[in-house]
Amino acid sequence: MAKVANYPLERTEIAGVPVTRLATEFGGTPIYAYDAAKIAERYADLKDFGVVRFAQKSCSNLAIVTLLRRLGAKVDAVSAGEIQRALAAGYMPSEIAYTADIFDADALDLVVGDAWGCVVNVGSPDMIYQLGTRLGDRARGFELTLRVNPGFGHGHSRKTNTGGELSKHGIWYGQIHDCVQTAEHFGMNVTGLHMHIGSGSDFEHLQTVCDAIESIGLAIGSRIKTVSCGGGLPIPYCSGEEFIDLSQFTSLWHATIKRLETAYGHPVELEIEPGRYLVAESGYLIAQIRSIKKQADTLFYLVDAGFTHLVRPMAYGSYHPISLARNPENASIPSGEVDAVVGGPLCESGDVFTQKEGGYVVTRRLPSANVGDYLVIEVAGAYGAAMASNYNSKFLAPEVLIESGVPRLIRKKQSFEHLIANELF
Repeated sequence: MAKVANYPLERTEIAGVPVTRLATEFGGTPIYAYDAAKIAERYADLKDFGVVRFAQKSCSNLAIVTLLRRLGAKVDAVSAGEIQRALAAGYMPSEIAYTADIFDADALDLVVGDAWGCVVNVGSPDMIYQLGTRLGDRARGFELTLRVNPGFGHGHSRKTNTGGELSKHGIWYGQIHDCVQTAEHFGMNVTGLHMHIGSGSDFEHLQTVCDAIESIGLAIGSRIKTVSCGGGLPIPYCSGEEFIDLSQFTSLWHATIKRLETAYGHPVELEIEPGRYLVAESGYLIAQIRSIKKQADTLFYLVDAGFTHLVRPMAYGSYHPISLARNPENASIPSGEVDAVVGGPLCESGDVFTQKEGGYVVTRRLPSANVGDYLVIEVAGAYGAAMASNYNSKFLAPEVLIESGVPRLIRKKQSFEHLIANELF
């Protein structure tokens, strides 16, 4: 029987630590808290893959990146800054993959310099020419992987679909042969294939992905040593949703790899590149209710966190479970449940956590609350703090990692001095 998600409407603790303690001890709200045990549990789920490569763009705090290194994960970087984060977290260059659709100047400097030896996964033909030109004589024998756009995509939102003719990502499948020839012109070898075409997964679609990468792999030939099935492993955000059947997922990919190995006559390593799957469930954004008011017949819970702290609902219409943590300083405890809109403090109409794709504001069934109580926005570990901003001059939230019931500050609350440190006037 498939495992089903169940998120509470009220909670008192996160990973054994009282919500009220987290909300008051580390710089106040809003604050992110992460459960290290949940990250370790999700990493262990992926034991059947040869390489688990953490997509650090999902949650780039150095403590989280370091935790996954200690668990045994390798790492994916999509910018020069992420390469430097990986090095700072203790990764060797050979454990880092740089995946992008362009080389900016900083990234190109790193992959031919301090990060020499990292995997270069190119998403545009121009990258091959630019890298080969920059390397000169050092290009001979350099190994590349290609991110392929197979001509179709998939995703839980049209904004997370990363394949097809309207996607900027990857090398169009019809250009792969030319890219291999360009690499060979410089003496470089294409030894790996990568395909990530959107978040979310269903098995009919996945079979199409497997067939596409097998076809491209056979066309390139036996030089291929690694195949990455990308990331995008889904996790449930709503109570009642099922977790993905990982055994079926891995079976499809292992069957594809086995056919390639038979054709090539040598082993092929299977990689997976998850971000959301590893960290989403571990993360909680705690915010305090600062106002409860009605606009005509619509009830609003207004909290001190906004889309500067969690942009997914505003950007994608994403659903996040929300629970109430009561503040013991409130004398009364109202009973029952209400339908409420949950909004933030920003001077923007889109600053609402309960909305659907397209910007449609909706209500959420929540416990009756008092001003001063806390709302916990759950399953917020992926693309939460990593996508935060200083819009409206809001400070970045502090972050706490909980290990064995002990919370540890892993990012201080931003200060005004830090906010303006690079501004000149």
